[in-house]
Amino acid sequence: MRADPLQVRPEPSFIHQMAPQMLWRNHPATALCTSFVHMSVNKTRQPVICISWTPEGRRILTGASSGEFTLWHGMTFNFESLMQAHENEIRALAYSHSGDWLLSGDRDGTLKVWQPNFNNVNIVSGAHRESLSGISWSPTDAKFVTGSDDSTAKVWSFATMAEETTLTGHGWDVKCVDWHPSLSLIATGSKDNTVKLWDPRQAKNLSTLHGFKNTLTRTKFQTLGGQYLLASASRDNTARIFDLRMMQHVLVLRGHEADVTALAWHPVHPELLSTATRDGTINHFLLDSQLAENSSGLLPAASIPKAHGWPVWDLAYHPAGHLLCSGSNDKSVRFWARGRPGDPTAFKTRFYTDAVEVSVPERRKKEHTAIPGLNLDTEPANGLPADIS
Repeated sequence: MRADPLQVRPEPSFIHQMAPQMLWRNHPATALCTSFVHMSVNKTRQPVICISWTPEGRRILTGASSGEFTLWHGMTFNFESLMQAHENEIRALAYSHSGDWLLSGDRDGTLKVWQPNFNNVNIVSGAHRESLSGISWSPTDAKFVTGSDDSTAKVWSFATMAEETTLTGHGWDVKCVDWHPSLSLIATGSKDNTVKLWDPRQAKNLSTLHGFKNTLTRTKFQTLGGQYLLASASRDNTARIFDLRMMQHVLVLRGHEADVTALAWHPVHPELLSTATRDGTINHFLLDSQLAENSSGLLPAASIPKAHGWPVWDLAYHPAGHLLCSGSNDKSVRFWARGRPGDPTAFKTRFYTDAVEVSVPERRKKEHTAIPGLNLDTEPANGLPADIS
């Protein structure tokens, strides 16, 4: 039986077969970003609260507790620029789907609008009475929603920067918001331990989702696939996957040893979800087979224990899906990549071995014998096939 040409053998000489994630859509295990790449730290160290890749993926923008924007290069991870964007802690960042605008919100409830070159074009002081906790754009970029610790979420018109609707119904702080990528549907998570779904056109609460035992920290709609899943994270050490067709949770993501503080859907594989916790650990979950079995609990497919020394406040995948960025209270931004061939902790699935045990003699494990392009059947004693003198 002929092997899949996209399969990668677990040996360093096969590094040249690594392909973009777009070519491996049916193999989400290849996208597990568990390999540490780089740590970036500002000269004036401040906790990193929120992060966002620029739409084209060339740079990553971070918002700090000092109110500063920092821009890092997405390939070399070098520092590019620093600016004072807000007077206090930046709590939320969101690029429009078109990439033409950026919204940011701070602890005072101030909302700012930026162009891609970071020219500030509008300021809405007192957008909320208390700290802004989240921002999300509508599918058309004509509107956006904000959440706040004043227990409300608000729908705004971007053209006029005027408040259109106030969503009230939570009994405590609204800690996270998200607008469905293709529907007129908003999800909010609160300190009252519930997730609410809203119709922004009528300011109507469509459903309230229960099951959590502590404050909601993140809630995000699935961005690919059927787009009928909603992931929510909580301080009760769990995250839950809700099916919007049934309005109930279908899967509990377990294995966290602390509050779940961040989560991110993979931009290429709709079945891959990553979470981060207060103890600095990053977990990756593969949902496809478990959802089919309707399992009540799922453990991580891969974990990075103590990825940071302090709580991780935000996660963001590169648009191409090959890099994961994390921002933490330890005042650093860290980058994580897919495992490379030869990494003993990276390749554990049949996709890489073609269901065949690959035996590598001890002499072939030496770095000087791994010559890309040579057939594995050749004798590596002198690095050349036997028929070549």
